[in-house]
Amino acid sequence: MEFLRQNIYGNPLSAWLTALAAAVAGFVATRLVTRQLIRGIARLAQRTDTALDDLVTVLLKATQGFLFLLLAIYLGALILVLPAAVEGLLRKAVIVGLFVQGAIWGNAAITFLVRRHGRRELPEDPAAVTTLNALGFVARLVLWSLILLLALDNLGIDVTALVTGLGIGGVAVALAVQNILGDLFASLSIVLDRPFVLGDFIVVGNLMGTVEHIGLKTTRVRALSGEQLVFSNSDLLASRIRNFRRMHERRVVFTFGVVYATPAERLARVPGMVREIVEAQERTRFDRAHFKELADSSLNFEVVYYVLVPEYNVYMDVQQAINLALIRRCAAEGIEFAYPTQTVYVHRQSMPGTASAVGSA
Repeated sequence: MEFLRQNIYGNPLSAWLTALAAAVAGFVATRLVTRQLIRGIARLAQRTDTALDDLVTVLLKATQGFLFLLLAIYLGALILVLPAAVEGLLRKAVIVGLFVQGAIWGNAAITFLVRRHGRRELPEDPAAVTTLNALGFVARLVLWSLILLLALDNLGIDVTALVTGLGIGGVAVALAVQNILGDLFASLSIVLDRPFVLGDFIVVGNLMGTVEHIGLKTTRVRALSGEQLVFSNSDLLASRIRNFRRMHERRVVFTFGVVYATPAERLARVPGMVREIVEAQERTRFDRAHFKELADSSLNFEVVYYVLVPEYNVYMDVQQAINLALIRRCAAEGIEFAYPTQTVYVHRQSMPGTASAVGSA
């Protein structure tokens, strides 16, 4: 038909109609395929426990309509003969659109990972969720900054001076807030490595207490005496931390002494007697009992056993029961506990015709 051969901006009307049909078909097809993929992967995700299919579903849902529209227009434009400037503009628009869509995908992935990890951390360490959200914000900021620079560069804007300025400014800011940045990265290390979590009882040097809060800059610990101890995260990780909540069992060593007048046969029965007493207690494992040394005023025994649970109150209850049983058994066996004593022997020079005397006190 004659009107289809009419020339419009260097292309016949039929070419424009074909390009429009191709663009519409491409747009509709990509939308339908994406919806079907979302439904299929979502059904698969319900039957599996892996995070990968959930992440793919999130990314597909985050795919924006403008990307399909730009791709459809670019597909239709391939049929037409357009000026180089117009083709270049379309190409740049598609590339910028891909960059923006990539940033949206990255933002969705960061949100998905932060929420997934946060749901696992929330019952045990609510403070870690706050830290994760803050780190997620930093990651999004870095992502969008990179996308912005790439988009500007693709549009022909010289970003060298901008990057140089940002680099110099970044160095200056980093030097000014290096302590804050150090604590921020230390907070990230605490979240990922988990040397302790909320509720753990830790000892740092000569300070000890229960972890109450893990923030971006500080960690707060409630001391046994009631006051709150505030540690810088970087200083905390630079210290040696003892985490008593991670203790699976408690090793106990204690000693006691008996008097020197105790006969050898009774001394020989003491280790077996101690073993019976320890093994009679619940949640204990006997290790050893030995006649350790001849001290200044006592014959000392050393006992080692394990309490099979880490709770301090349980350990004290067990030790109390052992001490009471040990006192009763020693009394029944006629074995006396020693206490610090000192015997002084006085030798007096004998006078002629008299006998020497020895006294004790």
